[in-house]
Amino acid sequence: MPAATKDAVLGSAVDLAREVAIELAEDPADVGEYLGLVVEGERLVSHRFASTARGYRGWEWTVTVARVPRGRTATVCEAELLPGPDAILGRPWLPWSERIRPGDIGPGDVVPFRADDPRLEPGWTPTGDPELDDVAIDELALARARVLSPQGRDEAAERWYRGPHGPTSAGSLASAAACHSCGFLVPLQGSLGTVFGVCANQWSPDDGTVVSLDHGCGAHSETDAEATSTDWPAADPLIDELSLELVQLSTPAPGRATGTVTDEQASADAATAEDPTADESTADAVTDAVTDAATADAPTDDEPTADAATDRDAAPSADAGTSPDDVTAADDVTPGDATPDEAPTSADEQPARPDPEP
Repeated sequence: MPAATKDAVLGSAVDLAREVAIELAEDPADVGEYLGLVVEGERLVSHRFASTARGYRGWEWTVTVARVPRGRTATVCEAELLPGPDAILGRPWLPWSERIRPGDIGPGDVVPFRADDPRLEPGWTPTGDPELDDVAIDELALARARVLSPQGRDEAAERWYRGPHGPTSAGSLASAAACHSCGFLVPLQGSLGTVFGVCANQWSPDDGTVVSLDHGCGAHSETDAEATSTDWPAADPLIDELSLELVQLSTPAPGRATGTVTDEQASADAATAEDPTADESTADAVTDAVTDAATADAPTDDEPTADAATDRDAAPSADAGTSPDDVTAADDVTPGDATPDEAPTSADEQPARPDPEP
């Protein structure tokens, strides 16, 4: 097909196209400047004008004109408002079943019939068998053309539970008790009754609505009632055996006693356990040892300096000159035989106290 060429007769019909666009617009001021023409085909041209109407920014008034062969008069074929390259467009069209929202149905509105609604399934058709018909119609309430399908039931339960009448609403979080223990709750039948019920308290903001059993409000029937004892046993505590808690153990400070039992102390404890009569002597020995340690640690004016103690330890001449016979004689001397001259001169050299009589 050969390319269309410009037509002088149709190209000069700008005034005719503007008059048609003004007649089509509600306000003559809505037709703006001339944007040019587009050759649509042989002896077919479209003139475009900018739209200044509110809400139609970027749209164009388009008027298409044509002429007959060898004709000298332009004829208007069609005129319309079309979106331009920068036009603001609305959302894609959706069917009513996908576009409708809760609250859109007002008094007198009727929703079209939907035969393939996935939220419904066929109900019960009487079979003539009394046993089957009684159970399906009386107990299961299936005497309808269509009933809720599993998908419709799940969608309703999810919507109710996540809505303002579920456990996550502000009123439910502020309430002290849940609806399952309220006397105004009317349970539902069927599987939905395990999770939901209907509130029948006129003082409640949820009166006449479906609420979840773990929902709550300030109009609970047992509000401010004293807690009564129950015969149900207390539940066992839940122990988490899957998580690991790291505990930093503190180390003892340097120089602090660690509480280690020495061999001498263990031997003394064993001897005390075998001889009950040795408790008193052991207690006296411990008392003397504590007294001696306190006396030795207490600073005195006559206490020798560290250098003197070092010289005394470093000079074992007196001890080295002692013969074994002298040691035996010293062992045979009792504390009562000691003379005043031989009395000890320091607290460290005090004689040991005699063992008490058993």
